[in-house]
Amino acid sequence: MFNPTPTQAWWLLLAAGMLEIIWAVGLKATGGLSRPGPSLAVLAVAIASFALLGLSMKTLPVGTAYAVWVGIGAVGATLLGILLFGESSNAARIGCVLLIVAGVVGLRLVDG
Repeated sequence: MFNPTPTQAWWLLLAAGMLEIIWAVGLKATGGLSRPGPSLAVLAVAIASFALLGLSMKTLPVGTAYAVWVGIGAVGATLLGILLFGESSNAARIGCVLLIVAGVVGLRLVDG
């Protein structure tokens, strides 16, 4: 069975986070999961994201991996929401996103 090195685990986690952004933003296209095609695509991407997250957790601490995964997804979904859907980009919202980024970077630094 594949046991990733710490460097591989971080790359897997980054890929899992990117897939999380895709499925989170893709949910908008599903019409509340009422459109079968987009819903199945979102489900497939979500499963791939969970699989990569699970692989990364073979090496990384569960709390770190989960927090980083969620952080990548939250920041990416927020930024794409602003860019694609015209969602609010006020200073407070951007400041909060920067705090999430700081937390993700901090976890990467302390759990190397």
